[in-house]
Amino acid sequence: MNHPVRENSIKLSVHWNSRVLRRVTAAFAVIACALILYAWQVEPFWIEVSHHRIVAGLKSPIRLMVLCDLHTRGFGRLEKRVLEDINSEHPDLIVVIGDCFTPGADHTAAHQLLSQLKAPLGVWLVRGNWENWNPVADEPAFYGSAGVRLLVNSNGAPRADLSIVGFDDPWTGQPSLELAEKNLPEKTYRIAIFHSPIYFDEIAGRYPLCLAGHTHGGQLKFPIIGPLWLPGGCGRYLEGWYERNGSKLYVSRGVGTSVLPIRFLCRPEIPIITLN
Repeated sequence: MNHPVRENSIKLSVHWNSRVLRRVTAAFAVIACALILYAWQVEPFWIEVSHHRIVAGLKSPIRLMVLCDLHTRGFGRLEKRVLEDINSEHPDLIVVIGDCFTPGADHTAAHQLLSQLKAPLGVWLVRGNWENWNPVADEPAFYGSAGVRLLVNSNGAPRADLSIVGFDDPWTGQPSLELAEKNLPEKTYRIAIFHSPIYFDEIAGRYPLCLAGHTHGGQLKFPIIGPLWLPGGCGRYLEGWYERNGSKLYVSRGVGTSVLPIRFLCRPEIPIITLN
């Protein structure tokens, strides 16, 4: 015996469930598209300028700007924002901690950006993994013509009371303490700069302040899960401050993107460290 009322009820229930499912699917699709658009067109250009202070015992304070992982393809939206931040923050000193280059782009793009970085105490740079993978034919001339001082296992003194010690990329190059510290001035505050943060495990305790990048802060991070992927050479370091044997390390999330041109819950960063 048929039950028309029951059959109609079942049909209405199936129809209602199907309609709800379509609406839920459509809502998830809209949310997914919005998140992809945000990760692609919003967050990669939403630079955070973070501010920090370190007691360094200098004769007068120095505002140090840290740039890393620029991965520039040309002078575009992100590069213009970097220059705007430089003009608004007025750093005394800029250090560029590797990976100015990016796959598929020639060196001209990086040179164009580097040549526009200006600071009273100069712009100082170390190699990253991409500088080692995609080397410049004549590094000293290339960087010198952009007004940048290249440090490859060497050191320099932007001011009489401050020294910068720059190392080749620890992951893809050959960092050398012996060469880097050759003729290193005594009685100066010493900052070590290197691209891959894993090198901090070897030199912690030798320098009061170390600066690194390379990790991109994870670039794509999700609650609970964390970063989906990290390159080699990161070790246990991701972003922010670390301390060991009296040395402090700051790992910047960097400016550009690698592999995929997206960021999620991991804004690009330009740290400003005031040395007092």
